[in-house]
Amino acid sequence: MKLVECVPNFSEGRDAAVVQAIRDAIAAVDGAIVLDVSSDPSHHRSVVTFVAPLDRAVDAAFAGMRAAADRIDLTKHRGEHPRIGATDVVPFIPLDGTTMEDCVALARALGERVSRELGVPVFLYERAATRPDRENLADVRRGEFEGLRDEIGTNPNRRPDFGEPRVHPTAGATAIGARPFLVAYNVYLGGRENLAVAKDVAKAVRHSSGGLRFVKGLGLEVDGQAQVSMNLVDIEKTPVHRAFDMVKLEAEAHGVSPTWSEIVGLVPERALFDTAVRHLRLKGFGPEMILEHRIRQAAGAGETLSGFVASVAAATPAPGGGSVSALVGSLGAALAQMVAGLTVGRKKYAAVDAEMRELAARAAALGNELSGLIAKDGAAYGLVMDAYKLPKDTDAQLAARTRAIDDALVEAAQVPLETVRACAAVARLARTAAEKGNVNAASDAAVAALLAHAACNGAAYNVRINVASLTDRARGTALVNEAREIVSAAAADADAAIAVVEGHIAS
Repeated sequence: MKLVECVPNFSEGRDAAVVQAIRDAIAAVDGAIVLDVSSDPSHHRSVVTFVAPLDRAVDAAFAGMRAAADRIDLTKHRGEHPRIGATDVVPFIPLDGTTMEDCVALARALGERVSRELGVPVFLYERAATRPDRENLADVRRGEFEGLRDEIGTNPNRRPDFGEPRVHPTAGATAIGARPFLVAYNVYLGGRENLAVAKDVAKAVRHSSGGLRFVKGLGLEVDGQAQVSMNLVDIEKTPVHRAFDMVKLEAEAHGVSPTWSEIVGLVPERALFDTAVRHLRLKGFGPEMILEHRIRQAAGAGETLSGFVASVAAATPAPGGGSVSALVGSLGAALAQMVAGLTVGRKKYAAVDAEMRELAARAAALGNELSGLIAKDGAAYGLVMDAYKLPKDTDAQLAARTRAIDDALVEAAQVPLETVRACAAVARLARTAAEKGNVNAASDAAVAALLAHAACNGAAYNVRINVASLTDRARGTALVNEAREIVSAAAADADAAIAVVEGHIAS
């Protein structure tokens, strides 16, 4: 799946309800995942970072822009950061197989839609720019909302790429573009009395004034402090530590030292590793020396959910129903754990707090057990296949093969029986969560019970089908009987959980 990152900047950093509405609008688009929301009251600006599949990115960005246009009035907006619109800027950044050309196409598609449906003029910038003088965002934003409002209809150089040459009365205009990964990085130089120094330092650091090639910078007063606000547009060529070192050098030439710094939004981990390596003067350091990196690498050797689904869909016998049942059961356990988590710590449910804490822990343990059974089921089936491949040319070989097949089938029946037991336990927890947990999450508990019952029943079929293939079915009679009894109990728990939800709906 091709993914793209999008980091829209909205001209609202003080009203949490407005920021939440924008965030929720983006997150409501199927496939869009909001990773971060950073708000700054002094800048009066919020930065939302989300990722989405290539075919949903425009929808997600547009949803946020529409929410902003409905709620933000630029004529009443005052903040430290330059802006031309309610949604000031929307950059697309390529990820996971997505190209810069893909992002340029997204920028143009979004620009056309925004101008047509919202009546907001759009300027394309950075890699999506249609003319060289619009590659730099600062040039597009020169004069801010008020200056653009005065010039857009009379100055040909301010004519938008999409929309009529007039700003939206309250939502202004928007810059939409495509660019590499950018790090928003601020360095503070003490109190407001150092604002002039911050401005001089920003001028020395930014590329447009002869500074570092891939740095844009402004000197601002933020919360009574002097700030050098920077955008590092290519951290491979101008890393974070180089920007800090130059700010420090220039500031100290004025008799001022940096007090602290901050990153706004998200940053690739390599940017901070490079900084640590630089300042600690580490020799021979590499990502393979980082514990978490090695853990992720080891964990990453496992199959992704999408990869597992694809392997199930393939025309091969494994993974099959047993593994899928274990996966479904683990989802039921996760839901039961969620309901318990939504109950714990609530004054209304103080009487069951300890029980819900125990339920959450038990659900987590069952989820882990079922996750392990996903692979274990496939491995057990592999033993059966291996047994069927044994030679049978002689009577002795045939007899040995038959014994090996039966032994493997018994093992292959015992593994899904473990899944049956675990899923039934999940169903019982889900019933308890429905009956005693947060009433607002009762439907989630019922879904957990339904999943657990379905998974329990599915795993039981795997027990029965393996026993049915035995030369001597009597070897598996006890396994089948136990599975049937457990499925019956899981069904009763699922019915009870459903009855709770039906009661809430009816009332």
